Amino acid sequence: MALHIHGAWILLFVLTGLVTPAAINHEDYPADEGDQTSSNDNLIFDDYRGKGCVDDSGFVYKLGERFFPGHSNCPCVCTEDGPVCDQPECPKIHPKCTKVEHNGCCPECKEVKNFCEYHGKNYKILEEFKPSPCEWCRCEPSNEVHCVVADCAVPECVNPVYEPEQCCPVCKNGPNCFAGTTIIPAGIEVKVDDCNICHCHNGDWWKPAQCSKRECQGKQAL
Repeated sequence: MALHIHGAWILLFVLTGLVTPAAINHEDYPADEGDQTSSNDNLIFDDYRGKGCVDDSGFVYKLGERFFPGHSNCPCVCTEDGPVCDQPECPKIHPKCTKVEHNGCCPECKEVKNFCEYHGKNYKILEEFKPSPCEWCRCEPSNEVHCVVADCAVPECVNPVYEPEQCCPVCKNGPNCFAGTTIIPAGIEVKVDDCNICHCHNGDWWKPAQCSKRECQGKQAL
């Protein structure tokens, strides 16, 4: 009986020696899930789907609770399907706005330029100016420039002159008209050659002069 027990111990020792560490396949013995997580340095986040909502800072909100997901987001309501957020119709930003802030649900204009720009120059609000002799302009509160252009009367002569810093042309020699290619003053009859005497139309200075033939000088009597 003692011999059989001794032989069993010898057989166990031999079998144990045959099983080496290299013979153990680690794939057959998966590590515990917790051990895998710690070895990969991964973080496990709680799943709040269907139970709550999380904002950008990590705060958790209950179902039905109203909250702001982020600093510049619109308000949202937490639902089982996730946040349902308002989409309001934001007011339009002024086209002349020079500083826009996005600190809330809608962008907000913080500064509008207080001047007008016209032909490369800046003018203060309500400032009046004349960019040319015939223009009168004003810088409106809307930062737009409104101008009025002078309407000049038709000159009473055929050779008007534009003076510096003056809008409308002037007739320096008074009213006149053309008699052919000759300029004659209005209001008197002018003998333009040996046979023709001409005068300007009354009020219609742009029309050619009216001329009539007279007895030509130097004509010999029959």
